[in-house]
Amino acid sequence: HAALTRRFVDSLSTYNTIQIEYRQRCKDRIKRQLDITGNSKTDEEIEDMLETGNFSVFTQGIVIETQQARQTLADIEDRHADILKLEKSIRELHDMFLDMAVLVEEQGELVDRIEYNVNQASDYVGDAKRDIHRAIRHQSNARKKKIILIVVAIIVLIILGLIIGFSV
Repeated sequence: HAALTRRFVDSLSTYNTIQIEYRQRCKDRIKRQLDITGNSKTDEEIEDMLETGNFSVFTQGIVIETQQARQTLADIEDRHADILKLEKSIRELHDMFLDMAVLVEEQGELVDRIEYNVNQASDYVGDAKRDIHRAIRHQSNARKKKIILIVVAIIVLIILGLIIGFSV
């Protein structure tokens, strides 16, 4: 149970690291695209733009004269929308991981008790097998002794019958 919890925490740490790296790559891509369009922004401005959802900088002061420029703008906006969707999905996944961690922790004691009871039941079954074999052995010995006693009683009766028969 502890190993499972540790693996789960390690997975969450890896997940958070990957999420941060992906967000940084996306910010770098947006910055490069802004540089291409001539609208250089600082990291703080890009971060603010991502947090507030204000993307007017992509369209501000840009006169779209060619189809290629329009396509680039559409690609940037699509990528940004995809990034926002991905970030929302990642947050939901993170919340689910946290919920699962709570469930694993809460149910860990129950699993431990079940494991203990299963081990106890296994021990009881082993004891019962030994007791059954012992009872069978005792029953067999008792049957042998009973037969011997009957044979001895018959021999004694025959001897008594012979003694009484010869004395009369």
